Amino acid sequence: MLTFNVLIGVSLGYVAMLFAVAFAADRRARTGQERWLRSPLVYTLSLSIYCTAWTFYGAVGYAARSGLEYLTIYLGPSLVVVGWWWILRKLVRIGRTQRITSIADLVSSRFGKSSVIGAIVTLIAVAGVTPYIALQLQSIALTFAAFTEGLGGGPADVDYVALWTALGLAVFTIVFGTRNLDPSERHHGIVMAIAVEAVVKLVALLAVGVFVVWGLGGGVPGILRRIDAAPIPMWSGDGGRWVGLLFLSAAAFLTLPRMFHVLVVENDDDRHLAVASWAFPLYVLVISLFVVPIAVVGLERLPGGSNPDLFVLALPISEGHGGLALLAFLGGFSSATSMVMVATIALATMVSNHIVAPLWLSVRGPVEVARDLRGTILLARRASVVGVLGLGYVYFQLTGAGVALSAIGLIAFAGVAQILPAMLGGIFWRGGTAIGAGTGLLLGAAVWIWTLFLPSFGTAVIPAEVMARGPFGIGWLRPDALFGIEGVDPLLHAVIWSLLLNAGSFTLVSLLTFPKPLERLQGVQFVNVFEQSGPARTWSRSGAEVEDLLVLAQRVLGGEAALGLFQSEAEGQGKSGHLPDPTPAFLQRLERELAGSVGAAAAHALVGQLVQGPGVSVEDLMAVADEAAQILEYSARLEAKSAEQDRTARALREANDKLTQLARQKDAFLSRISHELRTPMTSIRSFSSLLGEEGLGEDDARRFARIVEAEAQRMTRLLDDLLDLSVLRDGQVSLKRREGLLSEVIDRAILSAGAMHGSLRIVREPASEAVPVVTDLDRLAQVFINLVSNARKYCDAERPELRISVRRRRGQVIVDFADNGSGIPAPEREVIFESFARLSGRRAGQSEPTGAGLGLAICREVMARLGGSIAYLPGQGGAAFRVAFPQGHAAAAE
Repeated sequence: MLTFNVLIGVSLGYVAMLFAVAFAADRRARTGQERWLRSPLVYTLSLSIYCTAWTFYGAVGYAARSGLEYLTIYLGPSLVVVGWWWILRKLVRIGRTQRITSIADLVSSRFGKSSVIGAIVTLIAVAGVTPYIALQLQSIALTFAAFTEGLGGGPADVDYVALWTALGLAVFTIVFGTRNLDPSERHHGIVMAIAVEAVVKLVALLAVGVFVVWGLGGGVPGILRRIDAAPIPMWSGDGGRWVGLLFLSAAAFLTLPRMFHVLVVENDDDRHLAVASWAFPLYVLVISLFVVPIAVVGLERLPGGSNPDLFVLALPISEGHGGLALLAFLGGFSSATSMVMVATIALATMVSNHIVAPLWLSVRGPVEVARDLRGTILLARRASVVGVLGLGYVYFQLTGAGVALSAIGLIAFAGVAQILPAMLGGIFWRGGTAIGAGTGLLLGAAVWIWTLFLPSFGTAVIPAEVMARGPFGIGWLRPDALFGIEGVDPLLHAVIWSLLLNAGSFTLVSLLTFPKPLERLQGVQFVNVFEQSGPARTWSRSGAEVEDLLVLAQRVLGGEAALGLFQSEAEGQGKSGHLPDPTPAFLQRLERELAGSVGAAAAHALVGQLVQGPGVSVEDLMAVADEAAQILEYSARLEAKSAEQDRTARALREANDKLTQLARQKDAFLSRISHELRTPMTSIRSFSSLLGEEGLGEDDARRFARIVEAEAQRMTRLLDDLLDLSVLRDGQVSLKRREGLLSEVIDRAILSAGAMHGSLRIVREPASEAVPVVTDLDRLAQVFINLVSNARKYCDAERPELRISVRRRRGQVIVDFADNGSGIPAPEREVIFESFARLSGRRAGQSEPTGAGLGLAICREVMARLGGSIAYLPGQGGAAFRVAFPQGHAAAAE
């Protein structure tokens, strides 16, 4: 006998399986094995998030009450993916080019990256989705109760089940949805779990349907006779309600935060939409195929007064098929949990990016914000997950468990549909303004709240007298008869008035106001997204230091991602090293990357406070005024040629400066090398002659001999370095590759550099250094010895410290050496790996630099021969070098 505890155990086991699936998908994505995770099949299955517990349970209840009207909930989205695919394609392209992370980000970015618009859309989304989350919690709680009572396991506490369900889903979502700030906001683990759940709920509902038709209904002929005789009004004859529900479901498909997330944010390829255009309608057709047969047989065989929303579960239970009932329970559980996970991730992202981040930024400076914004955003997202689920639970408590699932779902649909006018107007009409969009959103949301959301709580919120006579006796403000129009279906009444006032005020106010320059630029980018060669340049000049921008990027994106971004831009500008020029194009690119983590509005504000320049230039406004497609295309070609010429000229200037500096250093080196060779030669000659004199004491002879030996060794080291560099550059060196542990190479380098017992403190991570490598261990140790020796000699901190960190990435071993000194001056970073280069200035108490300036040049040549690289890392607080090389065949054996 299945009891309540057994059901809990099965649910936990199922959730553990989803944990394993999500963890495996996340791990494969991190290792670069994500091709199959981005397949059209997984993308289409993720769209099944639309089919929630309302589909699995509520559709049958809807059919039992209203006949075929339940089909409107599926026909609307199907019409969107089949007939409005061009809208979806445009949204996906905008999302990719603008780094959109949520529907609030889309609308706020379109209207001048307005944090106010983003906050309004976020609040509307939270209010609209709260009833939907309550629907899922209600369905899970009711199925627990029905399952345990139907099998004689005793009554279940519905409130208790709903509470623990909310807590469990919060934990799962936090673990796999808010672990870090992903600039792309893609969650492969969650998406894969949703795909698995899509298969589970489809199989479960089909299994129940097959059982009902062929096990209870006498096959297809028998079930058709039962449908004809059923007391269900298959067609209500109210065409207006059908049209309204078709429109409402289509609008919700585009504006529900969870649907926007899987449709746009998780989309990797426009071509996935082509597969989804036929696969998604096929999926909803199959999953709704047995809805009417289950409803008819349930009304016929179950006791009067049974809840139609639970027929999918009640029929197998009543017939004694516990296994099938358990499968149906898991199908409904999948439908509810997948929706809640994605919805809370989307809402948490919106709350953190469009409410928390702008508020945090408004009270703190950009550098101070950057220091802790990443942690604040993550904490805000996790708190938002708990808060959103908490709101859903409160709504469930206030409305009670007796409300039909379909009624709750339609309330949510009407709420999120208020975003539709601003979204569609923003991507198709350049004349829309932020003031107009905000006015429409606020007015539409207010009407929806008054006419539909608050009445759903019953007389606990709006007294019966207000419902009958209106507030303060104003009859034309009654929630169910706004402006004196009575006799209209309450749902259609609320939808028509809210969207009419929303779209009307948006259009009218936009016509009466003039968009700001940034709104005009974003309008062109959104409306003409397929014709634009690149994102609009919203920065005309920069007063920021590139080091400050790097620090900001590292705090928000993380060290690796920020360094990769800056190095890529530097290479595109024809510069060596990691620091590019803060050009308008780079500032725009940086803003877009930051927007992927904190939203468009917060990213624009962060960059703007550092740049401290005008957001839009006169040239940009002229470009907006003359935005004909041919002119834009011609201008884009000219800009590309001009940019290429600028990069070439900049590269030539830098090369000339570099050659000039190297020529000076080479002259200085030749003078220095001549001096350093002549000095020991003079010493050797002088002391050798003294050793030949008669009467020289034994002690003096030994002392002079030691001096001659030391000077000879000094000459030998210098000549060895020159010979070593020459051999490496000529490619005549033979590598002796063998397997060994990286930790042993580092130990050897520290010992050989004399840093084991000196004042330099070495900070290491032994666990990460236990890496087997196949390379020339002696040459690798030579590089490490040079870097450790440099830190020991040149780190000028009061308490010198060298941090050695190791990690692996895609077959490469990366070793960072970073000290806490003053670092290397920016002008000298370009030439430190050249021959004869020595740092100028006073370092570590030395009046002049020591050495011949060949150490780092030799290191570069060694790493090149080993198939790796060595580079200076800016923005680390001190001098920092990164050594990267292939792990070799040891990786395969590990």
